[in-house]
Amino acid sequence: MSDRVLLAIDTATTRIVVATGTAAGSVLDSLDWPAGYRHGETLLPAIERLLADGGRAREAIGGVIVGTGPGTFTGLRVGLATAKGIAHGLGCPIVGISTGSALIASAAEDLGVDPSRVELLLPAGPADRILVGDPTGPRLLPAGEDPPASADVIAIALDLETRAPADALERGERARLGLAAAFMRLGAARLRDGDADDLARLVPEYVTLPRGAARAGGEVTWSHDPR
Repeated sequence: MSDRVLLAIDTATTRIVVATGTAAGSVLDSLDWPAGYRHGETLLPAIERLLADGGRAREAIGGVIVGTGPGTFTGLRVGLATAKGIAHGLGCPIVGISTGSALIASAAEDLGVDPSRVELLLPAGPADRILVGDPTGPRLLPAGEDPPASADVIAIALDLETRAPADALERGERARLGLAAAFMRLGAARLRDGDADDLARLVPEYVTLPRGAARAGGEVTWSHDPR
């Protein structure tokens, strides 16, 4: 494995991230670009370009790390299918890492705080938002409702433009800059521990509305459709 690399893929947000890294969890090379609803057209060519620019063949991949969401339905499906196809074709292990957890880990690293102090706001449709990182679990915030304020909690927000405070959006963009590194750290640690996922059971985590959320109580149900 010493001469092989890890490949990280995330398609959960409005920017696609791919990176190569070492078994120790350090990033070697990375690319990111606007998704623009063109995941299927751009993802594989970008992976090939990333490997070629680093002077590596596809066979150099020794493990795959993939973001499982929450995120867009199409983006996650394309990202998971691509990652699983590469892992299956090369016979290498794969681990799924929550994109929300990776963003929180990146923000915590950037801010120098414990990840338990970071809460993440992500879009859940044209008006609603999802709160990730709350001790009670992910929950839906309908339009106009803000998360409870707390001096111990630092909010970050991604892909919410005018629907979140400017300082939270700025922290979210900084977290996104460290997303490749966070995926590589978290995924490499699991691979070193032998904690790979079952290829057949690894599925995206996306919020389905309205069936996936009970608005009255604010609960959010992650969809784990294995088909």
